[in-house]
Amino acid sequence: MKIGIPKEIKNNENRVGMTPAGVYELVNLGHTVYVQSTAGEGSGFFDDIYQEVGAVILETIQEVYKSSDMIVKVKEPIEEEYALIQPQQIVFTYFHFASSEALTLAMLKSNAVCIAYETVEDADGTLPLLTPMSEVAGRMAIQQGAKYLEKPIKGRGILLGGVPGVSPGKVLILGAGVVGVQAAKMAAGLGAHVTIMDVNMKRLRYVNDIMPSHVVTEYSSVYNIRKHIQTHDLIIGGVLLKGGKAPKLITRDMLKLMRPGTVLVDVAVDQGGCIETTKATTHEDPTFIIDDIVHYCVANMPGAVPYTSTLALTNVTLPYVLKLANKGWAEACAEDTALQKGLNIVGGEIVYNEINDAFDWGVKQV
Repeated sequence: MKIGIPKEIKNNENRVGMTPAGVYELVNLGHTVYVQSTAGEGSGFFDDIYQEVGAVILETIQEVYKSSDMIVKVKEPIEEEYALIQPQQIVFTYFHFASSEALTLAMLKSNAVCIAYETVEDADGTLPLLTPMSEVAGRMAIQQGAKYLEKPIKGRGILLGGVPGVSPGKVLILGAGVVGVQAAKMAAGLGAHVTIMDVNMKRLRYVNDIMPSHVVTEYSSVYNIRKHIQTHDLIIGGVLLKGGKAPKLITRDMLKLMRPGTVLVDVAVDQGGCIETTKATTHEDPTFIIDDIVHYCVANMPGAVPYTSTLALTNVTLPYVLKLANKGWAEACAEDTALQKGLNIVGGEIVYNEINDAFDWGVKQV
Protein backbone atom coordinates (compact mmCIF):
# COMPACT_ATOMS: atom_id res chain seq x y z
CA MET A 1 0.00 0.00 0.00
CA LYS A 2 1.04 3.61 -0.56
CA ILE A 3 0.73 5.57 2.69
CA GLY A 4 0.88 9.35 2.84
CA ILE A 5 1.89 11.51 5.82
CA PRO A 6 0.96 15.13 5.10
CA LYS A 7 2.12 18.11 7.13
CA GLU A 8 -0.58 19.25 9.54
CA ILE A 9 -1.83 22.69 8.53
CA LYS A 10 -4.25 23.44 11.36
CA ASN A 11 -3.18 26.50 13.37
CA ASN A 12 -0.13 25.70 15.53
CA GLU A 13 -0.50 21.96 15.03
CA ASN A 14 3.03 20.60 15.29
CA ARG A 15 2.32 16.89 15.66
CA VAL A 16 2.85 14.44 12.82
CA GLY A 17 0.91 11.30 11.92
CA MET A 18 3.87 8.92 11.93
CA THR A 19 7.36 8.79 13.41
CA PRO A 20 10.42 7.45 11.55
CA ALA A 21 10.03 4.25 13.60
CA GLY A 22 6.58 3.69 12.09
CA VAL A 23 7.85 4.40 8.59
CA TYR A 24 10.61 1.84 9.14
CA GLU A 25 8.06 -0.85 10.05
CA LEU A 26 5.92 -0.16 6.99
CA VAL A 27 8.81 0.00 4.53
CA ASN A 28 10.20 -3.27 5.89
CA LEU A 29 6.84 -4.88 5.09
CA GLY A 30 7.05 -3.71 1.50
CA HIS A 31 4.83 -0.64 1.67
CA THR A 32 5.68 2.80 0.27
CA VAL A 33 5.51 5.78 2.60
CA TYR A 34 5.30 9.34 1.30
CA VAL A 35 6.12 12.05 3.82
CA GLN A 36 5.56 15.70 3.03
CA SER A 37 8.70 17.76 3.43
CA THR A 38 9.06 19.25 6.95
CA ALA A 39 5.96 17.33 8.18
CA GLY A 40 7.84 16.03 11.22
CA GLU A 41 9.96 19.07 12.07
CA GLY A 42 7.57 20.42 14.70
CA SER A 43 7.92 17.14 16.59
CA GLY A 44 11.69 16.98 16.18
CA PHE A 45 11.76 14.51 13.26
CA PHE A 46 13.55 15.92 10.22
CA ASP A 47 13.34 14.89 6.56
CA ASP A 48 16.75 13.20 6.52
CA ILE A 49 15.70 10.88 9.37
CA TYR A 50 12.60 9.81 7.41
CA GLN A 51 14.72 9.26 4.29
CA GLU A 52 17.17 7.10 6.23
CA VAL A 53 14.36 4.67 7.12
CA GLY A 54 13.04 4.51 3.54
CA ALA A 55 10.41 7.26 3.23
CA VAL A 56 9.93 9.16 -0.01
CA ILE A 57 9.89 12.90 0.67
CA LEU A 58 7.39 14.91 -1.39
CA GLU A 59 7.39 18.69 -1.45
CA THR A 60 3.68 19.48 -1.45
CA ILE A 61 0.56 18.32 0.33
CA GLN A 62 -1.11 17.90 -3.07
CA GLU A 63 1.51 15.34 -4.11
CA VAL A 64 1.07 13.38 -0.88
CA TYR A 65 -2.71 13.08 -1.24
CA LYS A 66 -2.52 12.30 -4.96
CA SER A 67 0.07 9.54 -4.50
CA SER A 68 -1.44 7.70 -1.54
CA ASP A 69 -3.97 4.93 -0.94
CA MET A 70 -4.14 5.81 2.77
CA ILE A 71 -3.58 9.13 4.54
CA VAL A 72 -2.44 8.99 8.15
CA LYS A 73 -2.87 12.28 10.00
CA VAL A 74 -3.37 13.72 13.46
CA LYS A 75 -6.17 16.28 13.12
CA GLU A 76 -9.25 16.36 10.90
CA PRO A 77 -8.78 17.68 7.34
CA ILE A 78 -9.46 21.41 7.14
CA GLU A 79 -11.19 23.17 4.26
CA GLU A 80 -8.05 23.49 2.13
CA GLU A 81 -7.69 19.69 2.17
CA TYR A 82 -11.25 18.72 1.29
CA ALA A 83 -10.69 18.76 -2.47
CA LEU A 84 -7.46 16.74 -2.15
CA ILE A 85 -9.15 13.65 -0.73
CA GLN A 86 -9.88 11.01 -3.35
CA PRO A 87 -12.74 8.48 -3.68
CA GLN A 88 -12.02 5.25 -1.75
CA GLN A 89 -8.91 6.78 -0.19
CA ILE A 90 -8.52 5.74 3.46
CA VAL A 91 -8.17 8.70 5.83
CA PHE A 92 -7.11 7.61 9.32
CA THR A 93 -7.09 10.48 11.81
CA TYR A 94 -9.04 12.26 14.55
CA PHE A 95 -12.26 13.51 12.92
CA HIS A 96 -14.67 14.51 15.72
CA PHE A 97 -17.46 14.73 13.13
CA ALA A 98 -20.14 15.60 15.68
CA SER A 99 -18.61 19.05 16.17
CA SER A 100 -18.53 20.02 12.47
CA GLU A 101 -21.34 19.63 9.97
CA ALA A 102 -19.20 21.20 7.22
CA LEU A 103 -16.47 18.57 7.70
CA THR A 104 -19.04 15.76 7.75
CA LEU A 105 -20.67 16.93 4.51
CA ALA A 106 -17.27 17.34 2.84
CA MET A 107 -16.21 13.80 3.74
CA LEU A 108 -19.55 12.39 2.54
CA LYS A 109 -18.99 14.17 -0.76
CA SER A 110 -15.41 12.87 -1.06
CA ASN A 111 -16.50 9.19 -1.08
CA ALA A 112 -13.46 8.41 1.06
CA VAL A 113 -13.16 5.80 3.82
CA CYS A 114 -12.99 7.83 7.02
CA ILE A 115 -11.69 5.94 10.05
CA ALA A 116 -11.71 8.03 13.22
CA TYR A 117 -9.15 7.45 15.94
CA GLU A 118 -11.59 8.61 18.60
CA THR A 119 -14.23 5.92 17.94
CA VAL A 120 -11.95 2.88 17.74
CA GLU A 121 -13.26 0.98 20.76
CA ASP A 122 -12.04 -2.09 22.62
CA ALA A 123 -14.40 -4.76 23.95
CA ASP A 124 -14.26 -3.25 27.44
CA GLY A 125 -15.47 0.12 26.13
CA THR A 126 -12.12 1.89 26.31
CA LEU A 127 -10.96 4.10 23.43
CA PRO A 128 -7.32 3.12 22.86
CA LEU A 129 -6.50 5.79 20.28
CA LEU A 130 -8.14 8.61 22.21
CA THR A 131 -6.64 7.71 25.58
CA PRO A 132 -3.07 9.02 25.10
CA MET A 133 -4.21 12.43 23.83
CA SER A 134 -6.78 12.61 26.62
CA GLU A 135 -3.96 11.95 29.06
CA VAL A 136 -1.91 14.77 27.55
CA ALA A 137 -4.89 17.16 27.43
CA GLY A 138 -5.93 16.37 30.99
CA ARG A 139 -2.48 17.16 32.32
CA MET A 140 -2.15 20.24 30.14
CA ALA A 141 -5.52 21.54 31.34
CA ILE A 142 -4.06 22.12 34.80
CA GLN A 143 -0.78 23.47 33.42
CA GLN A 144 -2.63 26.00 31.26
CA GLY A 145 -5.32 26.73 33.83
CA ALA A 146 -2.70 27.52 36.48
CA LYS A 147 -1.06 30.01 34.11
CA TYR A 148 -4.31 31.77 33.19
CA LEU A 149 -5.23 32.19 36.85
CA GLU A 150 -2.44 34.76 37.00
CA LYS A 151 -3.65 38.36 37.32
CA PRO A 152 -1.83 39.80 34.25
CA ILE A 153 -3.91 37.40 32.12
CA LYS A 154 -7.13 38.54 33.88
CA GLY A 155 -7.27 35.52 36.18
CA ARG A 156 -8.08 35.64 39.89
CA GLY A 157 -4.43 35.97 40.89
CA ILE A 158 -4.38 32.57 42.57
CA LEU A 159 -1.38 30.25 43.02
CA LEU A 160 -2.95 26.80 42.78
CA GLY A 161 -0.71 25.19 45.37
CA GLY A 162 -0.88 28.07 47.82
CA VAL A 163 1.98 28.70 50.24
CA PRO A 164 2.41 28.12 54.00
CA GLY A 165 -0.25 30.17 55.75
CA VAL A 166 -2.34 30.67 52.57
CA SER A 167 -5.02 28.25 51.36
CA PRO A 168 -4.41 26.50 48.01
CA GLY A 169 -6.58 27.13 44.98
CA LYS A 170 -9.67 25.04 44.31
CA VAL A 171 -10.10 23.00 41.14
CA LEU A 172 -13.43 21.57 39.95
CA ILE A 173 -13.25 18.78 37.37
CA LEU A 174 -16.36 17.71 35.45
CA GLY A 175 -15.93 14.11 34.33
CA ALA A 176 -13.95 11.30 35.95
CA GLY A 177 -12.73 9.73 32.71
CA VAL A 178 -9.18 9.79 31.39
CA VAL A 179 -9.06 13.60 31.11
CA GLY A 180 -10.52 14.08 34.57
CA VAL A 181 -8.24 11.62 36.33
CA GLN A 182 -5.10 13.02 34.70
CA ALA A 183 -6.17 16.57 35.51
CA ALA A 184 -6.82 15.55 39.12
CA LYS A 185 -3.36 13.97 39.37
CA MET A 186 -1.68 17.16 38.17
CA ALA A 187 -3.78 19.47 40.32
CA ALA A 188 -3.26 17.29 43.39
CA GLY A 189 0.47 17.22 42.69
CA LEU A 190 0.52 21.02 42.75
CA GLY A 191 -1.22 20.96 46.12
CA ALA A 192 -4.61 22.29 45.00
CA HIS A 193 -7.88 21.23 46.59
CA VAL A 194 -9.68 19.15 43.94
CA THR A 195 -13.34 18.21 43.50
CA ILE A 196 -14.10 15.74 40.71
CA MET A 197 -17.67 15.06 39.59
CA ASP A 198 -19.30 12.35 37.49
CA VAL A 199 -22.57 10.44 37.19
CA ASN A 200 -20.73 7.11 37.07
CA MET A 201 -20.32 5.83 40.61
CA LYS A 202 -17.81 3.17 39.54
CA ARG A 203 -15.51 5.91 38.25
CA LEU A 204 -15.97 7.97 41.41
CA ARG A 205 -15.12 4.95 43.56
CA TYR A 206 -12.01 4.35 41.44
CA VAL A 207 -10.92 7.98 41.83
CA ASN A 208 -11.59 7.84 45.56
CA ASP A 209 -9.37 4.74 45.86
CA ILE A 210 -6.36 6.06 43.93
CA MET A 211 -6.26 9.76 44.81
CA PRO A 212 -4.94 11.49 47.93
CA SER A 213 -7.34 12.84 50.54
CA HIS A 214 -7.41 16.39 49.15
CA VAL A 215 -9.11 15.04 45.99
CA VAL A 216 -12.81 14.59 46.81
CA THR A 217 -15.51 13.04 44.67
CA GLU A 218 -19.10 14.14 44.28
CA TYR A 219 -22.04 12.96 42.21
CA SER A 220 -22.68 15.30 39.28
CA SER A 221 -26.00 17.12 39.17
CA VAL A 222 -27.06 20.57 38.05
CA TYR A 223 -27.55 21.58 41.67
CA ASN A 224 -24.09 20.40 42.72
CA ILE A 225 -22.39 22.01 39.72
CA ARG A 226 -24.12 25.33 40.39
CA LYS A 227 -23.01 25.11 44.03
CA HIS A 228 -19.33 24.40 43.32
CA ILE A 229 -18.72 26.86 40.49
CA GLN A 230 -19.29 29.67 43.00
CA THR A 231 -16.26 28.69 45.11
CA HIS A 232 -13.76 27.10 42.70
CA ASP A 233 -10.98 28.98 40.92
CA LEU A 234 -10.30 26.64 38.00
CA ILE A 235 -12.96 24.54 36.30
CA ILE A 236 -12.04 21.74 33.88
CA GLY A 237 -14.60 20.32 31.44
CA GLY A 238 -13.62 16.76 30.58
CA VAL A 239 -16.88 15.10 29.54
CA LEU A 240 -17.09 12.66 26.60
CA LEU A 241 -19.99 11.00 24.82
CA LYS A 242 -18.45 8.55 22.36
CA GLY A 243 -18.70 10.02 18.87
CA GLY A 244 -21.43 12.48 19.91
CA LYS A 245 -21.71 16.08 21.04
CA ALA A 246 -20.71 16.81 24.62
CA PRO A 247 -23.57 17.79 26.96
CA LYS A 248 -23.68 21.43 28.10
CA LEU A 249 -23.04 21.13 31.82
CA ILE A 250 -22.28 24.83 32.36
CA THR A 251 -24.75 27.23 30.79
CA ARG A 252 -24.32 30.91 30.01
CA ASP A 253 -26.39 32.01 33.00
CA MET A 254 -24.08 30.08 35.34
CA LEU A 255 -21.16 32.41 34.55
CA LYS A 256 -22.85 35.05 36.73
CA LEU A 257 -22.45 32.71 39.72
CA MET A 258 -18.66 32.52 39.33
CA ARG A 259 -16.17 34.93 40.80
CA PRO A 260 -14.47 37.29 38.31
CA GLY A 261 -11.22 35.79 37.05
CA THR A 262 -12.38 32.18 37.36
CA VAL A 263 -10.78 30.11 34.59
CA LEU A 264 -12.69 27.58 32.47
CA VAL A 265 -10.73 25.00 30.46
CA ASP A 266 -13.03 23.06 28.12
CA VAL A 267 -11.16 19.95 27.01
CA ALA A 268 -14.37 18.72 25.34
CA VAL A 269 -14.16 21.51 22.74
CA ASP A 270 -13.39 18.95 19.99
CA GLN A 271 -16.87 17.52 20.53
CA GLY A 272 -18.62 20.87 20.75
CA GLY A 273 -17.67 21.62 24.35
CA CYS A 274 -19.44 20.98 27.66
CA ILE A 275 -19.67 24.71 28.42
CA GLU A 276 -22.35 26.65 26.54
CA THR A 277 -20.09 29.66 25.93
CA THR A 278 -17.28 27.56 24.48
CA LYS A 279 -15.96 28.44 21.04
CA ALA A 280 -12.85 26.80 19.63
CA THR A 281 -9.65 28.81 19.99
CA THR A 282 -6.05 28.30 18.86
CA HIS A 283 -2.66 28.26 20.55
CA GLU A 284 -2.05 31.61 18.83
CA ASP A 285 -5.07 33.18 20.52
CA PRO A 286 -6.08 30.70 23.23
CA THR A 287 -8.45 32.61 25.51
CA PHE A 288 -11.43 34.92 25.54
CA ILE A 289 -13.40 36.52 28.35
CA ILE A 290 -17.18 36.51 28.85
CA ASP A 291 -18.72 38.08 31.98
CA ASP A 292 -15.21 38.40 33.50
CA ILE A 293 -14.70 34.61 33.19
CA VAL A 294 -11.57 33.46 31.35
CA HIS A 295 -12.26 30.73 28.77
CA TYR A 296 -9.44 28.51 27.45
CA CYS A 297 -10.86 26.39 24.61
CA VAL A 298 -7.96 25.32 22.39
CA ALA A 299 -9.15 22.50 20.14
CA ASN A 300 -5.74 20.84 19.75
CA MET A 301 -4.18 21.23 23.18
CA PRO A 302 -1.64 18.37 22.76
CA GLY A 303 -0.30 20.16 19.66
CA ALA A 304 1.59 22.47 22.01
CA VAL A 305 3.74 19.58 23.22
CA PRO A 306 4.24 17.80 19.89
CA TYR A 307 7.23 15.63 20.78
CA THR A 308 5.45 14.00 23.72
CA SER A 309 2.12 13.88 21.91
CA THR A 310 3.40 12.42 18.64
CA LEU A 311 5.21 9.59 20.41
CA ALA A 312 2.23 8.87 22.67
CA LEU A 313 -0.18 8.84 19.72
CA THR A 314 1.88 6.79 17.30
CA ASN A 315 2.59 4.19 19.99
CA VAL A 316 -1.09 3.25 19.80
CA THR A 317 -1.99 4.03 16.16
CA LEU A 318 0.84 2.11 14.47
CA PRO A 319 -0.57 -1.41 15.07
CA TYR A 320 -3.81 -0.35 13.37
CA VAL A 321 -1.96 1.36 10.52
CA LEU A 322 -0.07 -1.89 9.93
CA LYS A 323 -3.34 -3.89 9.82
CA LEU A 324 -4.90 -1.46 7.36
CA ALA A 325 -1.81 -1.46 5.15
CA ASN A 326 -1.36 -5.22 5.17
CA LYS A 327 -4.98 -6.25 4.69
CA GLY A 328 -6.87 -3.26 3.29
CA TRP A 329 -9.61 -1.52 5.25
CA ALA A 330 -12.43 -3.99 4.55
CA GLU A 331 -10.59 -7.13 5.68
CA ALA A 332 -8.83 -5.38 8.57
CA CYS A 333 -12.13 -4.03 9.94
CA ALA A 334 -13.91 -7.36 9.43
CA GLU A 335 -11.27 -9.11 11.53
CA ASP A 336 -10.88 -6.44 14.22
CA THR A 337 -14.10 -5.27 15.88
CA ALA A 338 -12.30 -2.42 17.67
CA LEU A 339 -11.07 -1.02 14.36
CA GLN A 340 -14.47 -1.61 12.77
CA LYS A 341 -15.99 0.83 15.26
CA GLY A 342 -13.58 3.44 13.91
CA LEU A 343 -15.43 3.44 10.58
CA ASN A 344 -17.44 6.67 10.46
CA ILE A 345 -18.03 7.39 6.76
CA VAL A 346 -17.58 4.93 3.90
CA GLY A 347 -18.13 5.81 0.24
CA GLY A 348 -20.55 8.65 0.90
CA GLU A 349 -22.52 6.89 3.66
CA ILE A 350 -22.48 7.48 7.40
CA VAL A 351 -21.85 4.19 9.21
CA TYR A 352 -21.55 5.55 12.74
CA ASN A 353 -25.01 6.51 14.01
CA GLU A 354 -23.87 9.02 16.62
CA ILE A 355 -22.99 11.38 13.75
CA ASN A 356 -26.59 11.29 12.52
CA ASP A 357 -27.78 11.86 16.07
CA ALA A 358 -25.52 14.91 16.44
CA PHE A 359 -27.17 16.62 13.47
CA ASP A 360 -30.65 15.08 13.79
CA TRP A 361 -30.28 13.50 10.36
CA GLY A 362 -31.97 10.21 11.27
CA VAL A 363 -30.45 6.74 10.94
CA LYS A 364 -28.63 6.02 7.69
CA GLN A 365 -26.37 3.20 8.83
CA VAL A 366 -25.32 0.69 6.15
